[in-house]
Amino acid sequence: MGAAYRRSAAQPVRVGSSQGIRPPVTRRLGRMDAVGSREPAPLGPSQWEFDARRWPETDAVAEGGDLAPATVVAAYRSGAFPMPHEGRLVWWSPVLRGVLEPRNFHASRSLRRSARRLTCTFDTDFGAVIDACADPARPGSWISPEIREAYLHLHELGWAHSVETRESDGRLVGGLYGLQVGGLFAGESMFHRVSDASKVAVLALVALQRDGLVDVQWSTPHLASLGAVAIARYDGVSSAATFCSW
Repeated sequence: MGAAYRRSAAQPVRVGSSQGIRPPVTRRLGRMDAVGSREPAPLGPSQWEFDARRWPETDAVAEGGDLAPATVVAAYRSGAFPMPHEGRLVWWSPVLRGVLEPRNFHASRSLRRSARRLTCTFDTDFGAVIDACADPARPGSWISPEIREAYLHLHELGWAHSVETRESDGRLVGGLYGLQVGGLFAGESMFHRVSDASKVAVLALVALQRDGLVDVQWSTPHLASLGAVAIARYDGVSSAATFCSW
């Protein structure tokens, strides 16, 4: 695995190996009328450089760095995202990247019935959504306290957003969160407590993101059933750069 490179460093420093690492099994959200028109706070340059030309042909591409807002956003613009592994901060850019074009979203008849029964809100309870996604009782739980704090900060700055799925009484039963960078929404995690609640959140997201792109990191059978596809990393990085520049 490569390293996270300081811009000021004369030579890159390798800080670890990725051998054996495997990933755990609109309008733009920052500008939606539903959550106000607040633009994300401007960020300075990151002290770390994410250079896809140096990345190995593995899903894990770098290790180290930090979770400062400028660093995380710079990573997304380059096609990478953070996910801890065995206590280390690892940056990932899957060789086969999962993406969902809103125009290709597939909503089954049963999902549309669920969508009529449930309602969605946006950015009304980001903390509850990320805490539900981070529940250590969930299989494959990976959200560390450091990741949680980093994305709560990004939410406060207007970069990270949530979709909440609710029952008619307002009870939170599902949702998702991620980062909006230009026309790219990078989904991080989702959860459900009743059938279809996370899928309804995705349905609400793509309706708002219809002119952009949704990055789902890895395409799973669950996401593929909604229309997600796997594309080569090079195409994924190029797409991320294009949509992030909106």
